[in-house]
Amino acid sequence: MVRKRILRTGTLFTEAFTEFIQNQRAVGILLILCTATSLLLANSVYSDSYVHFWHKEISLIISDFQIQMGLGHFINDALMAVFFLLVGLEIKRELLEGELSSLKRATLPLAAALGGMLVPAGIYMLFNAGTETQSGWGIPMATDIAFAIGILSLLGNRVPVSLKILLTALAVVDDLGAVLVIALFYTKSISTYYLMLAAVPLVILIILNRFRVKYITLYLLVGVVLWYFVYKSGIHATIAGVLLALTLPLRGFEKKSPLLSLEHALHTPVNFLIMPLFALANTAIVLGSGFIETLQTSESLGIAFGLILGKPIGIFSFILIALYTKVSRLPHGTNLKQLLGVGFIAGIGFTMSIFIGMLAFDSPDHIYNAKLAILSSSLVAGIIGFFLLKCATNATT
Repeated sequence: MVRKRILRTGTLFTEAFTEFIQNQRAVGILLILCTATSLLLANSVYSDSYVHFWHKEISLIISDFQIQMGLGHFINDALMAVFFLLVGLEIKRELLEGELSSLKRATLPLAAALGGMLVPAGIYMLFNAGTETQSGWGIPMATDIAFAIGILSLLGNRVPVSLKILLTALAVVDDLGAVLVIALFYTKSISTYYLMLAAVPLVILIILNRFRVKYITLYLLVGVVLWYFVYKSGIHATIAGVLLALTLPLRGFEKKSPLLSLEHALHTPVNFLIMPLFALANTAIVLGSGFIETLQTSESLGIAFGLILGKPIGIFSFILIALYTKVSRLPHGTNLKQLLGVGFIAGIGFTMSIFIGMLAFDSPDHIYNAKLAILSSSLVAGIIGFFLLKCATNATT
């Protein structure tokens, strides 16, 4: 019976990873189309109506609970909580049964992700330390997993599966780092009262997990209450999605795991509705006549050099250290040129970088500069990474 359960869980994990890899190619293409469409509309004759559309006020009223926010705000605070729920599920799965489940398997992606976060943040601070934009140091730390895997998938079967697994694990660790950065450094004010109230549904979720309750709907209902209290507490509401994910049980069931079942169910709405909406709402950037000068500000240069150079330098150098010290070994079927290409692809910040940028700055001008720098830098990093990987895979086939 135990053997069957292990085999079943292993099969579910394999199916989840396969679906994840296959989805990201389509998601990457869809996000590119949404971004291009948003930029075109924002700079067309429909510019004013399109930009203002995302500021439309909406109200959510449930009994005594009332929330009013703009449409863009709703996407970034409510719908993105579902995105972070999926991120949290992927993080927990990787930690328990994936590439991060043992020290031996986790050392290389952990080292790569650490370098890919520290070096870009350091480069950003070289340009912005002591200025009003120094709070944006977290922006170039992020990797957009959908775009990154999507670009990698464009090369098809020429890319070794081990390289896809490494990039996925690296991006998951990167997401975990981004979640911690958001929770620890981008929370401006905290309401102790609502924070204490948030502890109640969190404890209930932990109890549900402890007693191996398998009903996903029950977890989600309690999760909505958790989201509301976290939102009112001042901590960014998306953290509630991660907390909910960490309480969902992965093991201990004869049939489908609640965690894997929810992860499977969320892939389509998150990848094909929430992320495209996020792209449309947050890339409605009006390009003025001075947008070239905008890319020359210290903030933009910090982001650009952080994503385009900091990511590959940090990832590649930390991988070399891990290999040289023999704490890790080169993934089967890969070479150093491919790993350098992966480093550049990880420089595609997009979703996470834009999200952190909006938390880092209060000034609309700084947010505008950050978005423009993220989009242009992600494009450059993605192109360089794609062609590096193409040359590296051609050389080995």
